[in-house]
Amino acid sequence: MDAGSGGGEEPGHSPGGEGPDDSARGFLETYGRGLRMGGFEWDLDTGLMHMDANAHQVFDIGPEEYDDRPETLALRVPPGEGSRLDALVSQALKSGEENYGAYFRIRTREGELRWTHTRGYIRRDRAGHPRRIVGIVRDATDELNDATVQHERAAREAVRRRETSVVQSTTAALAHARTVKEVIDVLRETHGIEHLGATSFVMGLVRAGRIHLVAEGPSGSFVPGTHVTRIDDPYPMGEVVSTLKPRFIESPEDFAESYPVLWPHITHLGIRSAAYLPLIAQARPIGAVGLLYHDRKGFTQSERNVLVALGSSIAQSLQRAMFYEQEKDLAQGLQQAMLPRTIPAVPGADIAVRYRAASGQSLGRDIGGDWYDVIPLPGGRVGAVIGDVQGHDTHAAAVMGQLRIVLRAYAAEGHTPATVMARASVFLHELDTDRFATCLYAEADLSTGVVQIVRAGHLDPLLRLTDGTCRRLPADGGLPLGLSAEFGRLAYPVTTAELDPGQTLLLCTDGLVEQPGADLDDGLRALTALIGTGPADVDQLADRLCESVDERGGEDDVALLLLRRRDAGAPQSGGRLTEHVPPGDPEALSAARHMIRAAVRAWGAGDSADEVELVADELVTNALMHTDGPAVVTLRVLTGAERRLRVDVEDSSSALPRRREAGDAGVSGRGLLLVDRLADVWGVEARGGGKCVWCEFVVPARHP
Repeated sequence: MDAGSGGGEEPGHSPGGEGPDDSARGFLETYGRGLRMGGFEWDLDTGLMHMDANAHQVFDIGPEEYDDRPETLALRVPPGEGSRLDALVSQALKSGEENYGAYFRIRTREGELRWTHTRGYIRRDRAGHPRRIVGIVRDATDELNDATVQHERAAREAVRRRETSVVQSTTAALAHARTVKEVIDVLRETHGIEHLGATSFVMGLVRAGRIHLVAEGPSGSFVPGTHVTRIDDPYPMGEVVSTLKPRFIESPEDFAESYPVLWPHITHLGIRSAAYLPLIAQARPIGAVGLLYHDRKGFTQSERNVLVALGSSIAQSLQRAMFYEQEKDLAQGLQQAMLPRTIPAVPGADIAVRYRAASGQSLGRDIGGDWYDVIPLPGGRVGAVIGDVQGHDTHAAAVMGQLRIVLRAYAAEGHTPATVMARASVFLHELDTDRFATCLYAEADLSTGVVQIVRAGHLDPLLRLTDGTCRRLPADGGLPLGLSAEFGRLAYPVTTAELDPGQTLLLCTDGLVEQPGADLDDGLRALTALIGTGPADVDQLADRLCESVDERGGEDDVALLLLRRRDAGAPQSGGRLTEHVPPGDPEALSAARHMIRAAVRAWGAGDSADEVELVADELVTNALMHTDGPAVVTLRVLTGAERRLRVDVEDSSSALPRRREAGDAGVSGRGLLLVDRLADVWGVEARGGGKCVWCEFVVPARHP
């Protein structure tokens, strides 16, 4: 039976400690049937409780079904009610009370719950120990009918509000889910299914005419052999997908009869009812979800409406997630198609590139205009490009792809870095787009280590030294591509730097640097510190940098290019001297000649000393004679497979020197012939708005 007052407890007691006497017992036996009231006597020493025929009728239990043991009444008294009543009786016995009373419910043979009331009088011995209980039980259905109806109506309303609240909170959580996995995680983590009372749930998606189960809860709810089923298979999911109507299974018998193939596999779950809901989006089924219950028998119309609303919310979220994933796949495919499929092997350099899409972007914004490129060039040179087109959409990616191609073409044609950038800006300006792009182009001569850098509104590059320290390489810059053409400012300055063997040049887009709520300079400092503590291998370093972005949850795309000049077999700088020679200054020209002469002898040019001095003097003189600006002469010793001495003479004229034969009486025209005859190799490089004429001489190694 049950303990604890169920409400409406009658407080009366037996005067003088007396319970019903023989006349009262006789009254119950005579008139109890009409009053729907019966009596009982409970011997606490033996534990047996005798009930009269009227009490049997109140409990709806036959004499042959009752063996005078109170626990037998569990056939009619629900467990919760019995526990409550047992606790009430125990408390009365322990506290010394003379009587107790309580309302409780019984379940009739037909399964109907019916209110009953009991009043018990406790008989004790002279020592106060309880020996027996004499009492009555009566049908309280009419008595509590109105109150019960109100109570149950209020209880149903409370359940309806609770279930509606669960659907609303689950719907709100689903609004933030972007992928199918996130939809499934929401259903699990918000415990929405549990709050609706379901023991377990399964969800399947329609793919290629079949239902693929994609989620279960708790683990182990999948029935073997049903992970992939046809829509016409005899399963409830197939039925709701084909009919587009929910299927509410009211009882175990209903389940077993309707789905005899499935039922034997889930009997161990103790399922009493289930609700299978079609997931419909734009009038077509995209899947189904099943909710299984072990303590619910049947569904009210209100409960059905709530579950249908839940199914609709799940379907909308799934459709949005599917669209998102499809667009993401398309965007990533387009992005990868626009980026170089492979990076060419460049002799003398180790190169690593990475592209990482932004996280946390909204639908349709999982693609950006960030790109990188590596362009092999003649003469042991290589071009490295990093850039970012404004915007995060397919249009930005399309513009990026076109811009990458034209930059590569201009560089391969042999244009100077400044010209490459200027022409790319004009191209972007002439496109039918309102986008602009930042870009950085670095052209490195791997034999000498000279790097020419042109920057169009982009971040400065970083340089990692051989000892691991990292610093910023400040580079003069111009306007972003597109804007410089629009405003007629196409003259991009060129910054020259030197990349020694073992040093690494790093180019990146701002997604690697920018951190939410942090200043850009702080981000650069953090990045340089991270590079300084990172591995020397460029691939491992690139992975570490991308991991750092993932750890902080970067909200922008990241493009990254690392170029490391190799040690083995690469020429190395063994000395460097530079002299600035302004025009019309004989003393400066004399000083330059003296520097050349001293350096050549100090570096042990030996028998080549006269040739080096003569060629260097000729190049400086030509620069001063044929241009209006100064000349800058640089001498370097390069060591590697063979020791060489290099002479660079820079001037401000973009006009290239021409080698021509001098007449019999002419003096002009012999300079480049002299350079060609005496130098082992020579050439011309564009430097910003000017040029550099260089030559190299193979010189013997110095002996101690």
